[in-house]
Amino acid sequence: MELRIDRTEFADAVGRAARALPGRTPVPVLGGLLLEAGAGRLAVTGFDFEAAVRVEADAEVTAPGRVLVPGRRLLDVCRVLPDGPVGCVLEGSRFTVEADGTRFGLSTLPLAEYPSPPGPPAPDGTVDAAAFATAVAQVAVAAGRDDTLPLLTGVQLRLDGGEMTLSASDRYRYAVRRLEWKPEAAAGDGVVETLLPARRLLDAARSLGRGGNVRIGWEPGGGGGLVGFESGRTRTALRLLDGRLPSYTSLFDMAGAAVAEVAREDLAEAVRRVAVVAEANSPVRLDFSAGGSLRLRAGYGDDVAAQRLPATLSGADEMPVAFNPAYLLDALTSFESPRVRLELLGAGQRALLHAVPGDGEADASAEAGEHRHLLMSVKELV
Repeated sequence: MELRIDRTEFADAVGRAARALPGRTPVPVLGGLLLEAGAGRLAVTGFDFEAAVRVEADAEVTAPGRVLVPGRRLLDVCRVLPDGPVGCVLEGSRFTVEADGTRFGLSTLPLAEYPSPPGPPAPDGTVDAAAFATAVAQVAVAAGRDDTLPLLTGVQLRLDGGEMTLSASDRYRYAVRRLEWKPEAAAGDGVVETLLPARRLLDAARSLGRGGNVRIGWEPGGGGGLVGFESGRTRTALRLLDGRLPSYTSLFDMAGAAVAEVAREDLAEAVRRVAVVAEANSPVRLDFSAGGSLRLRAGYGDDVAAQRLPATLSGADEMPVAFNPAYLLDALTSFESPRVRLELLGAGQRALLHAVPGDGEADASAEAGEHRHLLMSVKELV
């Protein structure tokens, strides 16, 4: 195996494929990246049974071949390679990477022990890559991190006609985002609902880029099924989680709620500011007033902080609520609009956040409803 490739393309392919490498694994070969050279291209693959990522790049291939190289080590090498063309050669059990007089020799892993990575299913439709990456990031913040509850670590993907819905919940919050989806004619008109690991899906959305379209296909089967994503020369296959999230329909019914509006970035900055005096997991209190103001407070005793912001409130004369500051910041930063609307039921009850589009944006009601984030407020106010 021998080839020459541009340093930027080589580093990009290795970096994208390395997203599939496991942090720890009892199977040493899964820590390797599979490099396959042939027909004017280099393909780099990472795989750990839960995810497979394959990235192709143009290369001048003198001798085709395949090699399995320690992935983290190759990634470190790519980060320090000089700019310009990179030469790669396999000599026996040694893989050499050379650029501008700098030479690295890497040991190889036993290729015969490497399991065959699954290919992504045939595409069943497309979605805008930038919109998809944004939507995944917006809902993934609400997914749980506790691996003992795998159901709550997932993002639910629902495809229904021309609409895609992404949702995630860790029991204390529930984020939902809708966006346009263009199904293939052969995909049929049925509803598809799958649950994907949130961290893996977030990595996949980031690696697929921000331009063009993402082609998505699926193979049903619960924990044995796959969902595949293709964009440009990057292909990712993710193993499905078992189960489905509970319905959010009744949770998002906020009949009788008071409604507040406030500048999103100003509120986020105020939360960061006053929360510095709060103990771990201590709430930040928000006192909305129909007089047009919002007072934020955090801390206890002499260690306290407060700030006032302009805000509007309708449906009540006043509305005191309190939130975990980290959860509230996650919710606020998941939006892109200049202002947010909060539907509030009171202390210890649900609060639903919507985007409020800026002046002149088309179809404001639709824009405001495409992303919603539900938070549970703290029962005991500070």
